[in-house]
Amino acid sequence: MVVLPLLLTAAYHSGTDIPEALREAQAAFPRLRIAYGEPLGPHPALLRALERRLAEAGEGRPESSTAVVLAAAGSSQPAANAAVARMAASWQSARRWRAVVPAYASAASPTPDQAVAALLRAGAPRVVVASYLLAPGLFADRIRDASLAAGAAAVSRPLGAAPEVADVLLQRYTEARDHPVVTSAPWRNPLAQRA
Repeated sequence: MVVLPLLLTAAYHSGTDIPEALREAQAAFPRLRIAYGEPLGPHPALLRALERRLAEAGEGRPESSTAVVLAAAGSSQPAANAAVARMAASWQSARRWRAVVPAYASAASPTPDQAVAALLRAGAPRVVVASYLLAPGLFADRIRDASLAAGAAAVSRPLGAAPEVADVLLQRYTEARDHPVVTSAPWRNPLAQRA
């Protein structure tokens, strides 16, 4: 069995909830071979998906006058938030946005509205928000509503079924299938083993 965490960072669920479920499956079916893949993000293709969603929101090409808030769910685990921050820095260095700053809907700061307000105060003529989420829901609504109230010109919708997300999903599946970290009971989290 190949298990893929459909998450954008290696955070609590990929290191706790999913491994617990896999331990239970391993205990119930001792002969079951389990390969556990990596979360979808960070991945360069996800930057293309973010740009696709911004274009759909009316924000075509990167502009030197436009700043971007990369708004993620946020995590209680600093390493997951740091991965989002690295992704923001990578996106800024790869494109011509005025700035790309990370923000988090929960568990970390700044929040998306705080990041939008800070960029506007710093002189950015235009601020847009890229929703670094897989699906609509509470966090997407919170990011959209708070960002627009703070003065964002646009907020993209979550990544969802973007072709780039599907490509990353297939890549993670192939990696896990072809190079499995197969364990015996009790199940161990391969992400922790690689760290």
